[in-house]
Amino acid sequence: MADQAIPRRGFLKGAGVAGAGAAAALTGGAAQAQTPAPAVTAAAKQVAPNEPLLALTAAEAAFFTAAFDTLIPADKLSPSGSECGLVTFMDRQLAGAWGNGARLYRAGPFMPGKPEQGYQLPLTPREFFAAGIKAANAYARKTFGKDFDRLSPTDREAAMKAMESGQAQFPDFASKMFFEALYASAMEGFFADPIHGGNRDKASWRMIGYPGLPATYARTAEQYRGKKLNIEPQSIADFI
Repeated sequence: MADQAIPRRGFLKGAGVAGAGAAAALTGGAAQAQTPAPAVTAAAKQVAPNEPLLALTAAEAAFFTAAFDTLIPADKLSPSGSECGLVTFMDRQLAGAWGNGARLYRAGPFMPGKPEQGYQLPLTPREFFAAGIKAANAYARKTFGKDFDRLSPTDREAAMKAMESGQAQFPDFASKMFFEALYASAMEGFFADPIHGGNRDKASWRMIGYPGLPATYARTAEQYRGKKLNIEPQSIADFI
């Protein structure tokens, strides 16, 4: 993470390697839908146009907005993470089977494990992120005097660095584990097919020149071999 703004190049370089271990094992399912409380900040309103929250509270949506915009700030390459729909992506994931731990073994016993053993907590992804956001906000209040989404960009970055390094003290699990899961979710939402809520307007695909569904370009592979690909990306939604 950079001293000023987290560089886009660094984010892309980490896309293939970050989020292993704990984040990779967080596979679950549906959390009960909640009626969102009044918006804590304007950040909570940047989820999606006319789309209600399915799982997140307004405070949680505000946290994700601030966190994703810290990881993916708006620049000449693309809009910010929240503008690309990452909060909507996360809300849908946590409201579905993934958020409820549908394929996650949680019968225990739960004992301290080694890093290569991955996720070892009894929490579903929905519970894990809820606890992580609560702990992150508590750390931000203790260290900077405000919840994470109310911090200045500089203080947000400092808080994220503390979580990334594990220096931020969380009560129930390592802050580094939470950061890795958060970072992995940012990558997934930013690069996934837009049908899942993130990558709005195919922003990341346009940025890297990815055409979308590769099966649709089998007949033109030779035509573009060794040349810059300059065609309109296609999402799953384009074929529905």
